[in-house]
Amino acid sequence: MSKYILRRLLMLIPVMMGVTFLVYFIISLTPGDAASIILGDGATEEAIIALREKMGFNDPIIVQYANYMKGLLSGDMGISYATGKNVSTEIIARFPNTFKLTVTAIILSVIISIPIGVISATRQYSIFDNIGMILALVGISMPSFWTGLMLIILFSLNFRLFPSGGMDGLKSLILPAFTLAIASTASITRTTRSSMLEVIRQDYINTAKAKGVNRKVVIRKHALKNALIPAITVIGLEFGVLLGGAVLTETVFSWPGIGRLMVQSIQTKDTPMVLGCVIIFALSFSIVNLIIDILYAYIDPRIKANYS
Repeated sequence: MSKYILRRLLMLIPVMMGVTFLVYFIISLTPGDAASIILGDGATEEAIIALREKMGFNDPIIVQYANYMKGLLSGDMGISYATGKNVSTEIIARFPNTFKLTVTAIILSVIISIPIGVISATRQYSIFDNIGMILALVGISMPSFWTGLMLIILFSLNFRLFPSGGMDGLKSLILPAFTLAIASTASITRTTRSSMLEVIRQDYINTAKAKGVNRKVVIRKHALKNALIPAITVIGLEFGVLLGGAVLTETVFSWPGIGRLMVQSIQTKDTPMVLGCVIIFALSFSIVNLIIDILYAYIDPRIKANYS
């Protein structure tokens, strides 16, 4: 298991390099001049030209990327063009906010989706199953920014139950967390239902029922444990999706997280800040997937045997 974990961690190096180069190249194609952004609107043309030369903005894109990676490998994520502050300091200050929002959303998704998926599978084609699948289809079809706006109109403007934006206590967390959770809840519910339907038709489940084992015990101890493997896969993927979805949700709700920071940085062509945010998103997604793979080994002994 330790060798497997080490191998997965080493694989992060080429992944990070590929992601950073792709983003760096795309940003270089966007309109705007970083030197003008740094100096401000009142800067003279001579000052802008001098800063471009000093910062290496006139160098080929490969040379600029190589210089950036040289600093990154030494632990320097660069200085923000827009604020003049250290990128790592800005990200460290905002990452807990995004993490809090994303974790709250995934917890809500799991708490809601797993029971609904299990009950829908064990009561296939019932009214509960039909309603659950219709709601799942609606939930997975709604884009997060639209859902967020609808929740703001309904619960902030009309009922005045929750704040429409910002981060000020538990109330301000509820609407953005539910906005993120809705789509992932639908996806996890559908996966759990499909997996449970497949498992409860297996021979060992029928054997346990034939031996007189209580139906709830069969579902909880035998069927659910084996059905959770595909569901855990989706939960891990949804966590990554939620991090990406937080970009829009944080913007809609003015949530001071990395997602909103990245949108603001893209608008100002703040390349170091955008790259720093992308690196954190990619690294978080990779680590979550590694944790999910390790959980497989404890749920299914056959997978653990393959790791050893």
